Amino acid sequence: MSRIGKKPIALPAGVKYTVDGATVLVEGPKGKVTAMLPGGIVLVQKDGHLIAERQTDKQAAFHGLARALVFNAVTGVTTGWSKDLDIVGIGYRAELKGKGMVVFTLGYSHPIEFPLPTGIEVTIDPKQTHLTISGIDRQKVGQVAADMRSLRKPDPYKNKGVRYTGEKLKKKVGKTGAK
Repeated sequence: MSRIGKKPIALPAGVKYTVDGATVLVEGPKGKVTAMLPGGIVLVQKDGHLIAERQTDKQAAFHGLARALVFNAVTGVTTGWSKDLDIVGIGYRAELKGKGMVVFTLGYSHPIEFPLPTGIEVTIDPKQTHLTISGIDRQKVGQVAADMRSLRKPDPYKNKGVRYTGEKLKKKVGKTGAK
């Protein structure tokens, strides 16, 4: 029994959707997003809400997935998605270079240039240690944040690196001297 699949999706004013085979195109005030719709799952509109219904119990595994993908698309075109990253370390920083390039200085011998994909915006605070990645496609926002984090993962010994805001790190104790 899919509890997530049974939840209705609120359809705000100004949001339209069209189903074309296995894809759903959701249009809203912020733009357009496409979501995949597994076979055997049908979207039904009732009382200003979208409901994902499965035709047989063979599609039970995809019921919640289909609902979540459509919900993410509807939320993306109305409010958008964002992820926050913190850069911790002496001399570690990020800066915008032009419109679609972020340059990281992360303790390597060279700065790292990170090109931004289309539909993704990055804002950097004046201290150059806090980034906010935003866009309408949840998967793309999360992937860009993960790629930026992987440039210098948080070090458990020195607590330096790029991390998600609010991410807890377990600090490890270094080697002890031989006695």
